[in-house]
Amino acid sequence: MTRPLTAHPVVRWGVVAWAILGLVAVFVLAAMVMGQVRLVVVPLILALFPAALLAPLSERLRGRIPDAAAALVVVLGFLVGLVAVLGILGWLIAGELTEVVDTMEESYDDVREWTEDTLNVELPALDEALEQVREWAAGEDGLGQRAGSAAVTGIEVVSSVLFGLVVLFFYLKDGDRIAAWLRDLFPRRARADADEIGRRVWFTLGAYFRGQLVVAAVDAVFIGLGLVVLGVPLALPLAILVFIGGLFPIVGAFTAGAVAVLIALADGGVGLALAVLALNVVVQQVEGNVLEPLVVGRATRLHPLAILVALTAGAVTFGILGAFLAVPIAASLARGIGYLRDDVDDPAEEEMDEDAPAEERVSSD
Repeated sequence: MTRPLTAHPVVRWGVVAWAILGLVAVFVLAAMVMGQVRLVVVPLILALFPAALLAPLSERLRGRIPDAAAALVVVLGFLVGLVAVLGILGWLIAGELTEVVDTMEESYDDVREWTEDTLNVELPALDEALEQVREWAAGEDGLGQRAGSAAVTGIEVVSSVLFGLVVLFFYLKDGDRIAAWLRDLFPRRARADADEIGRRVWFTLGAYFRGQLVVAAVDAVFIGLGLVVLGVPLALPLAILVFIGGLFPIVGAFTAGAVAVLIALADGGVGLALAVLALNVVVQQVEGNVLEPLVVGRATRLHPLAILVALTAGAVTFGILGAFLAVPIAASLARGIGYLRDDVDDPAEEEMDEDAPAEERVSSD
C-alpha cells in the first residue's frame, strides 16, 4: 500500500509554508482594504476601548432605565468628563507654554553644545532646523495646498470622532446583540469556539485598557511629585506627558522620561538631570516589576520582547495609532490562539478568570 503524498515531511512542511504565506497575504490585503476605509474602521476599533471601560457602568444603569437611555447617559457623561479634563489641562498648560518653549530651546542648545564638544558632531542650530521645517511645509506644492490638506484632515478627524461616539453608543446599547450577530456569521459547529474567543478578547481589551490607565496614572503621580520635590520646572506638563506616554508601554515611558531629563539639564545642570533620571528609573522599575505584572500582566501575558516587536510593527505600519493598538491586539491574538490550542487548564488562566468580575468571567468549558 502506497503512502499518501502528504505523509512525507517535506510535503507537509511545504503545505504549512503555503498556508502561512496565504495567511500573510490575507492580512496584507485586509490591511490595504482597511487603509482605504480608515474613516470607518478606525472609529469602530477605537470605540472598543472606552466601551470595554464603560460597559460595567452601562449594565448597572440598564436595570433602572431603558437600554438606550443608559447608553446615552454614559456616553454623554464620558464626553463631558473628557472635555472638562482636556479643558482644565489645556488651561493649566497654556499658562506655562512660553516657559516650556524657552526651556526646550535651552535644552536643545545644551545638547547641541555637548555633542559638539564631546562627540565632535555638530547639530543644526534650532532656528536653522525650524527654517528647514518651514521649507518642507512650503515644498513644491506650496503652503496653500498643504494648508488645504490639513483642513481636509481636520474635517476627517472631526467626522471620525462624531462617528466614534455613535459607535460607542451602539456598543453600549446593543453590545450583546452585536456579539451574537458576529458569532452567528460562523458555521454552526464553530459558534461555541467563536463565542468563547470573543469573550476572552473582550475581557483582555477591558482589562488592558483599565490596567494601563491605572499604571499611567500612578507613573504620572509619583514622577510628578518627584519633580516637584526636586524643584524641576514644568512639573505639571511633564506629569501629563508621563501619563500620555504611559499608554504606550516601554517606549512611551522612555520618551517622557527623556524630555524630563532634558528640561532638568537645562534648568539645573547635570546634577539635577541625573536626579531626574534616577527618579524615572526607580519609578519605571517599580512599575515594570510590581505594578505592571499585577495590573496589566494578567491581561496581556506577553513577554517584553513581544511587546516591543508589536509596538514597532504597529508604529511602522499605522503610526501612533498602530503603536497604541499593537499591544492589546497582540494580547487578544495570544488569548485566542491559546484557546485554540486547548490551553484552558492553565492555572494562571483559571486564576485570572476567577479574579474577573462575574459579567466578564471567562468560562472554562
